[in-house]
Amino acid sequence: MPLKLNQSEFVVERDLNKCISCEVCVRQCSNDAHEYDADDKTVLSEASKCVGCHRCESLCPTEAITIRKKAAEFKDNSNWQQAHIKNIYKQAETGGVLLTGMGSDKPHTVYWDHILFNAAQVTNPSIDPLREPMEIKTFIGAKPEKLEIEKNDSGFKLKSKLGPHLELSTPILFSAMSYGSISLNACKSLASAAYSFGTFYNTGEGGMHKDLQHFAKNTIVQVASGRFGVNRQYLRSAAAVEIKIGQGAKPGIGGHLPGEKVTADISSTRMIPEGSDAISPAPHHDIYSIEDLAQLIYAIKEATDYLKPVGVKVSAVHNIAPIASGIVRAGADFVAIDGFRGGTGAAPQAIRDNVGIPIELALAAVDTRLREEGIRHKAAIIIAGSIRSSSDIIKAIALGADAVYIGTAALIALGCHLCQKCYTGKCNWGIATQDPYLTKRLNPSIGTKRLSGLLRAWSHEIKEMLGGAGINAIESLRGNREHLRGINLSEIELSILGIKHAGQAW
Repeated sequence: MPLKLNQSEFVVERDLNKCISCEVCVRQCSNDAHEYDADDKTVLSEASKCVGCHRCESLCPTEAITIRKKAAEFKDNSNWQQAHIKNIYKQAETGGVLLTGMGSDKPHTVYWDHILFNAAQVTNPSIDPLREPMEIKTFIGAKPEKLEIEKNDSGFKLKSKLGPHLELSTPILFSAMSYGSISLNACKSLASAAYSFGTFYNTGEGGMHKDLQHFAKNTIVQVASGRFGVNRQYLRSAAAVEIKIGQGAKPGIGGHLPGEKVTADISSTRMIPEGSDAISPAPHHDIYSIEDLAQLIYAIKEATDYLKPVGVKVSAVHNIAPIASGIVRAGADFVAIDGFRGGTGAAPQAIRDNVGIPIELALAAVDTRLREEGIRHKAAIIIAGSIRSSSDIIKAIALGADAVYIGTAALIALGCHLCQKCYTGKCNWGIATQDPYLTKRLNPSIGTKRLSGLLRAWSHEIKEMLGGAGINAIESLRGNREHLRGINLSEIELSILGIKHAGQAW
């Protein structure tokens, strides 16, 4: 028997005085961590198979199960931490790339937590959003440099011609997650919530399933390097089109949906053979310059009769400011920037944890650059990459964002427990899986209610914070960094963010 160096990550504790051997845990665990022993009429657990999704713990009728993290079993070493040792053991045994799901869990600085928001006091009274008008409607698209108004017999009329834009009831959109990486029930939940709440969801690079056509007017479709599911009707049916160049969790590399996940439905949606690997190359093979990108942007605008905003999604990397400038000059109506903490269904762990930059710094750099060049009005900025709360959103808007994408937060609202094993296709919560037995665990009607509840709660908190700062419209906050102050940040960090330190006056 070969020596087993990898130890279990979790401990499964079962209170035998409470356990009634009902086998709920056995039926619910897609990783086979629990097994019923018919001879002894007891349930046994194998901790090495546990991924820490807590489904068995949540559903145990007698609360007999507790899942906890296993205590460190290696000698303390500041340089060789147990995560490094375990990873070497795994790679020595398999000879493969370590894959992981969701965003980076490394303890890098989360700048949102080091930024404080302003509040009105005596000379600028606060506003009560329950009793006074509070506008958080948001528009995504290019804006004219100035508005021209003309007067006629019936009053005033807008003379300036506006380009195509998206109208959001709240500055929150659902991030790109493809059918294939997540279940159809998860896609339906996102699409339905966006439709009912007055915002938008993004199909990701997997095409638009026929059951989602009903929500097309609240859909952003992607054109990625693999061009899966892309045709003229796909582009024309959506509210907007997004060209995906990069993703925060894996900048510079492509995507791969294994053939075993390409079911008949996914095959039809992506327009590829059933059971074949869906490989998205790292580069678009028709884009090698800003000029090439401009050609694709205008080709899509031609295909959609110039009626849809066309944006470009990129990863937050070291030279993101000039990249964003080039994208705007190439004719994009919005730029979506995904920070390195952004989620993913599957990414090489080495890339997820070590490539890219935090979205807070990228956003500040891009907004500053576009303003300096006098082109900030030509495109909206949408940011993504671990937006965890309404306070993150309000700070992002003050730093210069028009709106935010949420992905991981939306999945958590659906029940995700961040076990980071999305790539296995065994999601116990019915989200990141195509297993028909598992996908039934996510009811789209319930999912829609939970996502709508999250949007409603965050929108109300955004209004409360705006009112507390004496602001009655979110447009008045956008890019107004005087409403932000930093704490426990260096001078260079404050300089990049473009904010003062807490305690500094106006």
